[in-house]
Amino acid sequence: MTTQHPGTAGPLSALRSLYLATAGVAADLLERHEVAQRWNEPSILDRMTVGDLAAHLGRSVLLVAAFLDATPPPGGRTIGAEEYFGAFTGLDDLDSDINGGIRARAHEDASPGPDGVAVRVRTCLDTLPARFEAEPADRLVSAYGGQVMLLDEFLRTRLVELCVHGEDLELSVGLGPGVDAADDVADPPDDALAEAVAVLVGAARHRHGDAAVLRALSRRERDAVDALRSI
Repeated sequence: MTTQHPGTAGPLSALRSLYLATAGVAADLLERHEVAQRWNEPSILDRMTVGDLAAHLGRSVLLVAAFLDATPPPGGRTIGAEEYFGAFTGLDDLDSDINGGIRARAHEDASPGPDGVAVRVRTCLDTLPARFEAEPADRLVSAYGGQVMLLDEFLRTRLVELCVHGEDLELSVGLGPGVDAADDVADPPDDALAEAVAVLVGAARHRHGDAAVLRALSRRERDAVDALRSI
């Protein structure tokens, strides 16, 4: 069994609270007029429009509710966030099945348009604090591919998605660093960024081993496998 990550010891754990704060930043971003204005324009991610990217960002809220709606898996071996990401293959190939699936789901999720997506995500997010309060610390969910995870471990994967794709969306609509209009755009909490980094480094270690990650951190000229590229 996977050991619980520190901070996952109660129904509204520090991790669940951190997720809610980070998801709130994403929901605010989805409601920006800049996102609506550029909805059908290309994003900074290949083959995805701004609308597709926005919907993909919002999915990290909607998916949590969907997993809570499902019957909890019966148990068995659980995996952590690092193993979850570390097991993915094909993410560096735009034509891979996994990337094609991500784009197709994002395009479908974007179909309600900017207002529809923003309202759907905000409405869902508003229900999550009470739902988290009602779930025990050992609540299990069935994640991608039927993998069993503690709820809080799955939320750690969503912190990665919210932090990474939140910045992707900001940059896609002209709200990146150094832009005056970005002054009123909230950043994800520092603890969320730190958690996302920890998950991705852990995923790199799971995929490539510690020696390769150490080499990538200290001797980039000998990093033959791009070990720090986790997603």
